[in-house]
Amino acid sequence: MLDVLMARWRQGHRTIAFPQPAPPLPDRFRGKPVIDRARCPQGCQACADACPTEALKLDSGNVRLDLGRCLFCTDCAQSCPDNAVSYSQDYRLAVRRRDDLVIGADDRALPLAAALDEQLQRLFGRSLKLRQVSAGGCNGCESDVNVLNTIVFDLGRFGIQFVASPRHADGLLITGPVTENMRHALRATYDAVPPPKLVIAVGACAISGGPYVGHDEVHNGADSVVPVDLYVPGCPPHPLTILDGLVRLLGRV
Repeated sequence: MLDVLMARWRQGHRTIAFPQPAPPLPDRFRGKPVIDRARCPQGCQACADACPTEALKLDSGNVRLDLGRCLFCTDCAQSCPDNAVSYSQDYRLAVRRRDDLVIGADDRALPLAAALDEQLQRLFGRSLKLRQVSAGGCNGCESDVNVLNTIVFDLGRFGIQFVASPRHADGLLITGPVTENMRHALRATYDAVPPPKLVIAVGACAISGGPYVGHDEVHNGADSVVPVDLYVPGCPPHPLTILDGLVRLLGRV
């Protein structure tokens, strides 16, 4: 027992000081994509042609990027002959409306998730219980959601906790593209959560279907079955991206 206590003393405090100051990120971190319009030649379709989910589109010479479809795979950046596409260190990507995830080649800031209204903040601001539903996911987003419970991120210090039963939950956190086999289960789980309730879609699959978009056996995301209050893009989203979205929703940033 003494050895355990000594080891813990040597390790010190391991929880990151989120949200202030900004956490350090590795050099290879892929945050919000940046499109340099000055380097983007007219009529070049290289990035759009390389995108596996059609997240990038050129409309009358204007570049449009749907972060809800983006897999952050760098195929667009690697295919661009003029290096017009790059990835920043900005992990803050969560929004409240699906349309807000569609951005252009400009400096417009992403409209980050606004806090819940005053009544819902009183209900959930200090204690939010979530039931996680994997609606056909690959376990990538699920793994990063689980990481939030470790001492590094310490989700519980914000009053957020995952529970086993939807009847004990205040909302759902959904991952996966919503396969046909999971559609009814997702709806039944949503109905079991007592109102008022929240729904959080985490990852490209849960937002748009991800790499499976358009497949006959998927429903292209959670909002095809249940209403969604928070969208967290990524494939998978970094744990900090998920955590940032959750605390913004609760008005804790």
